[in-house]
Amino acid sequence: MTAMGSKRANHDIRNALNVIMGSAQLLQEPDLSLKQQKSVERILTASRELLAMLEGQSSKGAHTSDLKLNISLTEGEPWNRGYDGGGRVLLVDDEPAFLESNRQLLHEEFEVQTAIGGEAGLAVLKSRGPFAVIVSDLQMPGMRGDEFLRRARETAPDTVRMVLTGHPDTKIVEALNRGHIFRILTKPCERDTLRSAIAQAVIRYRRVSAETEVLESSLVSTIEVLTGLLAAANPEAFERSVRITRYVRHLLAKYPLSPSWYLEAAAMLSQIGCIDMDGALLTAAYAGSKIAAEDQSRFEAHPLAGRDLLMHVPRLEAVAWMIGQQLAEKISRDVLQTAALSGEAIITATKMLRLAVAYDSLRTSGRSEAEAIGQLRSRSAEFGSEMIVALASQ
Repeated sequence: MTAMGSKRANHDIRNALNVIMGSAQLLQEPDLSLKQQKSVERILTASRELLAMLEGQSSKGAHTSDLKLNISLTEGEPWNRGYDGGGRVLLVDDEPAFLESNRQLLHEEFEVQTAIGGEAGLAVLKSRGPFAVIVSDLQMPGMRGDEFLRRARETAPDTVRMVLTGHPDTKIVEALNRGHIFRILTKPCERDTLRSAIAQAVIRYRRVSAETEVLESSLVSTIEVLTGLLAAANPEAFERSVRITRYVRHLLAKYPLSPSWYLEAAAMLSQIGCIDMDGALLTAAYAGSKIAAEDQSRFEAHPLAGRDLLMHVPRLEAVAWMIGQQLAEKISRDVLQTAALSGEAIITATKMLRLAVAYDSLRTSGRSEAEAIGQLRSRSAEFGSEMIVALASQ
């Protein structure tokens, strides 16, 4: 991460911790019970320790190595994408001779790949990406250029998209106005015009990529701070998060979800709403033991407390929504979709999280693995029998 990115990430984390500390201090009223006072003090102590860590001071903060998370907001392997696509261009057209002539024209300044038609373009984008720029024709047999560019945006949102066509139409002009298309060029296009437009698009790509790297770093740091805060303030809740994350990662090995970090983050932060609860109370609640009605209601509300805490953190909105659904009687159909995850993917991820939480509750209550899986099979309509079988194979 760049020095600027590190400075920005630390700034964001300090702000988050100061908000948490401020909220905890507001709770320090004289009429708090001793148990509540201890909960608030644990939050303040953990926040101070994490702030000290940011300043390079020593700390006895909890180890969170079991909850390391790689985040990628774009396609490719997190933190190790190899060549960043800095000068790579994908040309898509239905005329091979046109593609070859433009490849020859551009190859001295850019690394150029070509594809004949939209379907081939998507295949090249997935197998040989990332690319800084896509230049596509519009009128192509089979998949039209506007459809290809729409699907390319879903696969590689940071790649800059351009149109080079002899027949620009209203749809492409509208896409340009909405910011989905960087530039429209018409055939025939002069050499210097094409090269200049692509050079400007590459600059735009590099700027967006740099901003994305900073955001990824900041997001990872924020999640690490929150899990560290949970570990220091409430070890019982943190330990459950570790177990749930382990079950979720096992399910992801059987049912890959892209990007998977959303679900892993939801598992890691699933118990953040329990941060101010008494440890003994949590131990009893996790085990399914009988507790006071007031405490039971408070425990059952922790998913919504976690959701509300995370909902306004940029890029964690879907994570917050999943956390809020972990103990709900039924998954809400009012799904909070994002650019990275479809509603269907979020529902699938939420089922995995709920299954991991339910399995941990059964195991914590004293059931053996076989007994826990047996009870979950009776809820196959909720989780899906195949997903339960996948969990049983761990």
